[in-house]
Amino acid sequence: MNLSANILLLQKLFSKQMKEVTFIRQNIEKWKSLESVVDNVSMHNPGDLADAYTEITTDLSFSRSHYPKSRITIYLNNLASALHNQLYKNKKEKYSRIITFWTREIPETMYISRKELLYSFILFAVSAAIGVVSCLNDDTFARLILGNGYIDMTLNNIENGEPMNVYDSRNALEMFFLIAFNNIKVTFMVFAMGIFTGFGSGLILFYNGVMIGTFQTFFFQYNVGFESMIAIWLHGTFEISAIIIAGAGSFALGNGWLFPGTYSRGYAFRQGAKRGLKIIAGLIPVFLTAAFIESYLTRHTEYPVYFRLSIILFSLVCVIYYYIVLPKLLHNELSKAKN
Repeated sequence: MNLSANILLLQKLFSKQMKEVTFIRQNIEKWKSLESVVDNVSMHNPGDLADAYTEITTDLSFSRSHYPKSRITIYLNNLASALHNQLYKNKKEKYSRIITFWTREIPETMYISRKELLYSFILFAVSAAIGVVSCLNDDTFARLILGNGYIDMTLNNIENGEPMNVYDSRNALEMFFLIAFNNIKVTFMVFAMGIFTGFGSGLILFYNGVMIGTFQTFFFQYNVGFESMIAIWLHGTFEISAIIIAGAGSFALGNGWLFPGTYSRGYAFRQGAKRGLKIIAGLIPVFLTAAFIESYLTRHTEYPVYFRLSIILFSLVCVIYYYIVLPKLLHNELSKAKN
């Protein structure tokens, strides 16, 4: 009887140890990452520190309940204590957080999401090319994509010598609010579709790319392509860039739970969602600026070409610098600081 009891006890102990080993294997890479956060607190924003603390204390609570005397419990307790001290010391955030959010957090997030940004751009560019080729080879394609009403109105404007008259048909302030609302709606729609593994957002990017390619080709077919490009890209540089960048945020959200890597699916999803939301928040000034330009400047086709081209070039430089160049510069700066 005693032998059976001892065997049963040994089985329970062995089972418990195996579960502990599994627990450690599932989370060891995450803990290494969190340990790096604790060791380099000054290089992380308060939001990242708060997320790290939540993850550590959640695992610590589980470990205390199931393995109270284990070394891993002691390790997690020490890790949580070290981070708690840092959080308490920096509990009162300064107003400078608002500045660092735009100057550091958004660029850092974009560097982490650089692959998603590249995928989003490639998808949009390829779909735009499809729109161009389709429009060139099918006379009815433009009507299919842009609608009969818009095509007929535009043809009438072209005949009257005012191909871009559509931008002068509403009150500027009314247009601003309508366009800003539409930009916000499209941006959040693209992001939200990331829940469906990015497939939904990919479809939206594809449709918008085809539409842009068709739109531009249609105007070139009627010999007003140059004027249309200046008018459209005056605001479109920011507007289209925002859609592509929103696509990167959406892919970050979808990839978080689709490809968790060594992290738990829940943790990876939360991190992907956080990354995506930061990217979307960083787009607020972009689509508001696009709405302002489209409402107040695009309608003035009488403005000198060099003036409008300079705005397009400036907009393009701003987008490339803030979303591509600055993230790389900050990453190099952080890498040097760590070394």
